[in-house]
Order: sequence, then structure tokens, then C-alpha cells
Amino acid sequence: MMVQKAKLFLDETLDGLERNGLRRELRLVSSSQGREIVIDGKRVLNFCSNNYLGLADDPRLGKAAAQCAEREGFGSGASRLVCGNMMAHRALEERIAHVKGAEDCLVFSTGYMANVGIISSIFGRGDIIFSDKLNHASIIDGIRLSQAECWRYPHGDMNALEERLKTAGAFRKRVIITDSVFSMDGDVAPLDKIVALARRYDCLVMVDEAHAFGVMGKSGKGLAEHFSLEKDIDIQMGTLSKAAGSFGAYCCGSRALIAFLINKARSFVYTTAMPPSVAAASLTALEIMDAEPHRREQLWKNANYMREKLKEAGFNTMNSQTPIIPVLTKDPALAAEFSRRLFEEGVFISAIRPPTVPAHTARLRLTVMATHTREDLDHVIRQCKRIGKDLCLI
Repeated sequence: MMVQKAKLFLDETLDGLERNGLRRELRLVSSSQGREIVIDGKRVLNFCSNNYLGLADDPRLGKAAAQCAEREGFGSGASRLVCGNMMAHRALEERIAHVKGAEDCLVFSTGYMANVGIISSIFGRGDIIFSDKLNHASIIDGIRLSQAECWRYPHGDMNALEERLKTAGAFRKRVIITDSVFSMDGDVAPLDKIVALARRYDCLVMVDEAHAFGVMGKSGKGLAEHFSLEKDIDIQMGTLSKAAGSFGAYCCGSRALIAFLINKARSFVYTTAMPPSVAAASLTALEIMDAEPHRREQLWKNANYMREKLKEAGFNTMNSQTPIIPVLTKDPALAAEFSRRLFEEGVFISAIRPPTVPAHTARLRLTVMATHTREDLDHVIRQCKRIGKDLCLI
């Protein structure tokens, strides 16, 4: 009877998702992740990837990984506390710490594991966390695991944040946690104002630089560099799977912070380390990012051009300020239909629907890359305008 009830629960849930236009399925990619991909057997322009600098299919990363695999093997054997650091892991951590201007760095296997491990190990009962309402799910889950008190402030609302900070003096530890670039909206956190409030009310600051690392700042170090606040952020987290085109995540901060995480972050302690070849590929990506700033310059040219043309056409791109450009449809079914029609015209842009975004804010999440050509951009703009008119979006 219990097995039958469980099956009924699964079927009913999936049927409900289908009725509401919210069911999602995996699609098969049979190519590398570049400006063009082959998905479900069709070659299309890729405008939904976080591969901002076009490094995911750069042969230099593959070569670095292969060379490291020959030296250090592929698997890591166990957790790094059990089997020890591989040379590639430590070389990557030293490079990231240098790039971010931090005393030390710890690499995690994924961004999700980094946020969950950092937040749940440092904060707990008796502490309070102030979290932007649009922060990534991994931050939300880390807060839940921490069992700390949490107050989610309205997105980017510094007045509301300050009013709540004024009443938080009794808590043992206080921290403001924010994404730097919000992954579904493409806007940026007012990090300068957040840091000012944190100093006024004796708070720590933790920033998730996942979509800013390699993109924001004069040299691509992130939003902290953009605001010249590198020394004012207590906990800097970011990923290597987006602009760096590789895999994994990092946490930068003081030597004491990193030593603490090595001992207390369960998502680091109790998992097998990433393959050293992946760390070697990430290290090569960082070297390329430093040596080839034209990639970032081209990315911003493409992003600004695409955003302005879509706005001129009448699309609602919300408050996008980055290479992440949402095209708001509100209705989930409309977003899915828009995405389907674009795919027929050789353009792959995913429909983003609840619960990934709040109800009534379904959208296409369009992202540009440094490797997109002007012809690519113009083709997407033409198709968006034509289909957008058909769907009465503009």
C-alpha cells in the first residue's frame, strides 16, 4: 500500500507540473559547450550558457587536464583530509588567493557545496543571517542547515535592511549574505552600501561572486573589485564553472577562516576531492583570463549591444546590468512557447519558470558570451522581435 501511495504521489506531482507548464526535462547535448551546440540533434546558437568568456571548449583547458591526469592520475581517492592535498588543488588555491587578494583559499567541488558548507559551519543557533530575497538556492539551503535566525530583506532594499539591523544587537554573530550578480535577473547587489551598513552595525559580509568572477571589475576579479572593496569582504565565495569554463568553487578569506572550514565544513570534510585534472584546467583558465582581457571586453560589448536592442524593441529586460539578460513573459506557458519557437529558428534560450523564479515572473534567461559574433546577436534580435510580436509581448 505504501509503495502504491508513493507512486501515486510521484505521478500526481508530475501531472500537476505538466498542467501548469512547469515540468522540466533534460535535453541531450552531443557537442562541446560553445557558441553553437548540437542539442536534441539540432545545431543551434547557444544563448543560455554561463560560459561567459567562451573557455568551456577552449582546447587549452583540455590539454592542461590531460597533462595533469598523466602526472597525478584522474581520481582523488578520498577526501582531502584523508588522502591529502593533490599538488593541483594547492596550486589552484594559491592562485585564486593571489587573484582575490586574500590570505588563503579553499576549493570545494561545487558552488552548492561551498555555500552550504560555509554557511552551515560558521553560523548557528544564536546567530542571525540577513539574506537578499533573490539569493541563490544554495545560500538559502545553507541558511536552513545552519539553524541560525534568518531575515530575508526585499531585493536590494538597503532601507529595509538597515531598519532590521538596528534591532539585531542581541545576536551572537551577525552576517549579511548576498549574491553579487543575481543569476536570474542580471542585476548587481549594492555592495558598497551593504559594506557600509555592515561596518555600522558590526556585521560580517559574505558575497557569492559566482556570476561576477571573470566578468565584473577592471580585471575581472568580481564585484568586490568593481567597488574597490576587496579588503572589506569577510567571506568571498565564487565558482569556476562559469566565466572560467571549468568546474568547482572557492572560498577566500583569512587564514583562520580557511583553517576553520577545513575542519568544520561538512561538504568539504565528507566528500571525495575534485579530480586534480579539473583543478589544473581551472588554473589554466585563470591564466587565460589574466592574459587575454580582450575576452572580457568583447563580452561587455556583446552584452550591452544585445540589452539595448532588446529594450529598444520593447521587451522588458528588468534591471539587467550584466551579460545575463532576462526577457520577462510573466506566464510560464508563454515563456515555454517563446523558447520553443526560438529553438525552431536555431536559437537555444531556456524558459525559466517557478520555482526557480517567483510566481508571475517567468522569463527567457538570455546570456551572451565573448565568442558570439555580431551576426549571431542580430539573428537572435530579429527572431525575438518577430516571435515576440506574434506572442503579443511587444
